Amino acid sequence: MGHGEAWTVKELFTYPNEYVYWSIQIVMYPFMTGLVAGAFVLSSLYHVFGIKQLRDMARFSLVFSFALLPVAPVPLIFHLQQPLRAANVFLTPHFTSAIAAFGVVFCTYGALVAAEIWFVYREHLVRRALELRAAGRPGVLAAGGRLLYSILTLGAWDLSPAAVAADKKAVRILAAAGIPIACFLHGYAGFIFGSVKANAMWMTPLMPVIFIMSAIVSGIALCMLTYMVVMEGRKLLAARRSSRTGESRAEIAGVEMHVIRMTSRYLLLFLVFAISLELLDLVFRGYTAVKAWDTLRSVIYEKDFNSIFVLQYGLGNLVPLVLLLLPRLTLRRTAVSLLLVLLGVFMMRWNVVIGGQAYSITFSGYMHYRLPVWPHDLDTFKEGLFGALLVGLLPFPVFWALAKVFPVMGEAWATTVPDNEGAAGEDGEAGQAAEHPRAALSA
Repeated sequence: MGHGEAWTVKELFTYPNEYVYWSIQIVMYPFMTGLVAGAFVLSSLYHVFGIKQLRDMARFSLVFSFALLPVAPVPLIFHLQQPLRAANVFLTPHFTSAIAAFGVVFCTYGALVAAEIWFVYREHLVRRALELRAAGRPGVLAAGGRLLYSILTLGAWDLSPAAVAADKKAVRILAAAGIPIACFLHGYAGFIFGSVKANAMWMTPLMPVIFIMSAIVSGIALCMLTYMVVMEGRKLLAARRSSRTGESRAEIAGVEMHVIRMTSRYLLLFLVFAISLELLDLVFRGYTAVKAWDTLRSVIYEKDFNSIFVLQYGLGNLVPLVLLLLPRLTLRRTAVSLLLVLLGVFMMRWNVVIGGQAYSITFSGYMHYRLPVWPHDLDTFKEGLFGALLVGLLPFPVFWALAKVFPVMGEAWATTVPDNEGAAGEDGEAGQAAEHPRAALSA
């Protein structure tokens, strides 16, 4: 059986060797890399541009971006017939092809995010290492904790004001440099599709820009949704934790709603840009009416009408846009909107990857992708529903492990972050306290 034969359904005239070769894992690949780039851009809105309303979300999204990073190439490894060759991309990187350039960009981006996290949390790591040393608790776990934090300090134990100021400067520089690298990390996926001249569905100069903008939207949406789930869990544990930390359920709810409202404004901005670019591309295709437009029109407006106009543009774009624009935003309405936004971005990837393979080279036949649900061998597992779910769930245990080391929810938020409002004096502090629920309560 040829690769792709198990999940391809043919209609009318197609060549015998034509199948839907790029399946669900190639849909998941640009989807996951988009989440990486979007989460980092959200973090950089505070670290670079000093948008203090996103301070709580910035630390959360930075660590979450790093948790997503090792999962990004997993769909490609699942899809490869020879997965052991995947290491060649990293061992022999070059820029003669977009896929080969991925090795350079991926490694550069990973090192940059790791360095930024270290500078952001260096003060916390040093203080935590000193606390564990001073406590001197016996046991293997305590010794392991002391060793871990001592290693993570990388020998930089200086906590002087000059050292902390240098950390802040390094965070700004790394965050600013990371924005174009993060966009390139995901934009090259759109470049791969947009540069395929043999496929009229893919070939458009707008493809990389559309991929980048929708990536930012999906990354922000997933960070917000994960943040809400974590905060809701903290509210359930607030009664038990209140005696130890003084943290109340009402305080957590106030902080959560404030962060979500502030972040949703920027989600709306990028969502409008993403919708505009996608509609512009659709109008441009119809206006230019290239040679294969008759076939493309039958695919877009007939074969894939539900997945494009109902799921992607309708439920995935228009409905969440309206829900977020309505006054008196609630957590429940926000959660529904975020899920629909993720659905819309996923369907955009699906329609590009699967829809681009829907028509035959003969322009006389069509192919439909039938997603394998229950796997009967390794191939149908990797290229089926359970393989996609595995890829989608992998970042969350990684993020949980990272959150055990780096405080992402603010209990021990390091001071090595850009504090543009720090020099505002008493008026600035009062304004910040009035704007942020946690600051107001502590005041």
